[in-house]
Amino acid sequence: MRARYGVPLGVTAVGAACVAYATAIEPQAFRLRRFEVPVLPAGMRPIRILQVSDIHMVTGQNRKRRWLQSLAGLRPDLVVNTGDNLSDPEGVPEVLDALGPLMDFPGAYVFGSNDYYGPRFRNPARYLIEKSRSQHGLNGKTEPVTNVVRNPWGDLRDAFDAAGWVGLSNTRGHLKLDDGIEIALTGLDDPHIKRDRYAAVAGGPDPAADLSLAIVHAPYLRVLDAFAADRYPLILAGHTHGGQLCIPFYGALVTNCDLDAKRVKGLSAHTAGGERSYLHVSAGCGANRYTPVRFACPPEATLLTLTARKAGRPVR
Repeated sequence: MRARYGVPLGVTAVGAACVAYATAIEPQAFRLRRFEVPVLPAGMRPIRILQVSDIHMVTGQNRKRRWLQSLAGLRPDLVVNTGDNLSDPEGVPEVLDALGPLMDFPGAYVFGSNDYYGPRFRNPARYLIEKSRSQHGLNGKTEPVTNVVRNPWGDLRDAFDAAGWVGLSNTRGHLKLDDGIEIALTGLDDPHIKRDRYAAVAGGPDPAADLSLAIVHAPYLRVLDAFAADRYPLILAGHTHGGQLCIPFYGALVTNCDLDAKRVKGLSAHTAGGERSYLHVSAGCGANRYTPVRFACPPEATLLTLTARKAGRPVR
């Protein structure tokens, strides 16, 4: 019996333990990641940006809500929300409660597809199939999204705007920090559902600002190419969930867009048109309500400390 059944039973036990961990433990193992990004002019004091992304709030996720509230203790100079706040049409009040303490700080936001539309169940294997076919998002389709639940995203927008956060759906904006540092912001609506309109914001950084940032939910290459070619020093994005289900010591299998898996999360670089930008992709702190699992990819927020460029070393 041992020779015949021992190995299969052992494999089954390990598999069951992995499923339990990915379902009950890692999705609650919230962490803060930190990066230093040398993009500021010489002599400027460091600027601390807290990026939150892909909250995918579902009613009753109290531990996530309390963790997000606790991030206000970091006292960032600026909060950037890169979208997909919802995974439940009833989740708006809890998102606003979770982000309430952070809304006391200057902030900016873009929306993702899950802010606009309620989630649907998808077989996770479809992500691998789409990757093999180079199909992502609307897969080249241009017709409107149909047969979906529409989320009350306008309530989120109104609350963010009332707090003074700058909405960046295919538009530019500015905000000024307490000590007078002016930050120019350029944002796009979600490329995953083809709502991005780069022509509306093209032209590059504002030369009158102390710093210009580019912000988008889904890091599709067409968007990253445009931002980098326009010489933005730093691009912030989310959407990928860091791969969500990763292989230890290997990494992510999919990114849910056309970005390569090596840059699925964290700080990297993107080059286009002979120009180079820093790119930070957040793995986010949530997941679709129908696939509430994570493995080898803990939920996160990121504190980016922007510092002065080293002498003789350009941003790009």
